[in-house]
Amino acid sequence: MARPLNFVMISPHFPENFETFAHRLSENGIHTLGIADAPYEALSQGLKDHLTEYYRVDNMEDYDQVYRAVAYFASKYGRIDRIESHNEYWLELDARLRTDFNVFGYKNEDMLAIKTKAKMKEIFRQSGLKVARGQVFHSDDQARKLAQELGFPVIIKPNSGVGASDTYKIKSPKELEDFFTYQTPGVEYIMEEFIDGDIVTFDGLTDHDGKIVFYASLEYSEAVLDTVEKDGDMFYYVPREIAPELVALGKKCVEAFNVKERFFHFEFFRIKSTKELMALEVNCRPPGGLTIDMWNYANDFDVFNEYAHIVKDNRFDTQITHPYNVVYISRKANQNYVHSIEEVEARYGEEIISIDSVPGIFAKIMGEVGILARTESLAQMRDIIQFAHEKV
Repeated sequence: MARPLNFVMISPHFPENFETFAHRLSENGIHTLGIADAPYEALSQGLKDHLTEYYRVDNMEDYDQVYRAVAYFASKYGRIDRIESHNEYWLELDARLRTDFNVFGYKNEDMLAIKTKAKMKEIFRQSGLKVARGQVFHSDDQARKLAQELGFPVIIKPNSGVGASDTYKIKSPKELEDFFTYQTPGVEYIMEEFIDGDIVTFDGLTDHDGKIVFYASLEYSEAVLDTVEKDGDMFYYVPREIAPELVALGKKCVEAFNVKERFFHFEFFRIKSTKELMALEVNCRPPGGLTIDMWNYANDFDVFNEYAHIVKDNRFDTQITHPYNVVYISRKANQNYVHSIEEVEARYGEEIISIDSVPGIFAKIMGEVGILARTESLAQMRDIIQFAHEKV
């Protein structure tokens, strides 16, 4: 009889909705071995019930401590088969541990391509995809010269960064000079031309051989930077219909970045004037927020369970038919809405999946309350958004 697989889960308690990975892996007979700095008592009962063992470290940033935790698991349970966090923040830690313990998946040498925006651009170009002009700068003078070449406005963001944090839309030479005074010391920045376009994504999961077994997309009401600047409402949704040209470009990216037995979240601009797609960046992990749960509601399946099947047997059983659009609608505490949450629920109860409060760290973008709903048509979906966002 084959031994159970040993799956080391880095920070299995965060984000909270990713705890289900531990549940499904355990239910499929896989040893789930958690490492984090949270006290065991602070873990949810569901996580305690499904972790084979938990190793608490004092500091996740101290590699030696995390290395010793993995070594302990290896000595107790045998060869480690997988190490994964599904979290952008720990991508490099995951890769370093996989390298040192010779575990399947991205290693140290893969990190440049999937973490730095300059290298991503290079790979996009090699694959025949269009990208925004731009490059890394290392001095104020270099930045001034680059801004002149690209023309204002420009976008400045960390060459290796997560989401929209530390990202700036610079509209003038004066704003560029201001940026020099508040930029984060020691961070390598990249400057890009501003693209007037909407962001759309190609997301999904590949099997052990790199074959796409599930894909979806995301469309947004506006760019995250604009939501933060206006402190206003937003929504984003998983559409039933996905443009064939987006699927074709997404498949090229999966191959170019060698995505195997992983979730992916690729971002593209859809240029407003031409509707042409332009590659923006790759994220080799699941999309954030509630997106992974939205996939389940959009397709009536359990992606956590299918992931466990791929890890264990390299199989994916669900027939994906995209029966629903699923939308996340934010509600801000500082807005004066015509309709209360109760009225939204009363009117659209059949379409509403859940209404949840949002943790403070995410509320600036996601609102203090989030409404999840699913519809068969985009017209139905837009009705709910309009009703939920209508102002006095």
